[in-house]
Amino acid sequence: MTQYRFITPNRRGKWYDSLNDAQARANVIGAGFLDSAGTFVPYRGTILEMREKERV
Repeated sequence: MTQYRFITPNRRGKWYDSLNDAQARANVIGAGFLDSAGTFVPYRGTILEMREKERV
């Protein structure tokens, strides 16, 4: 399963199991926001990081 988080020059977000969850919470670290149409708008310098979650 792929996990997602956003990174800014000064902060790192938590890992989320869905891209939608990561985008919805990106504003907390100053990585971007959802506009009125629900489209994610990243701020300059924001990086999306992905990793594969280990299955146990």
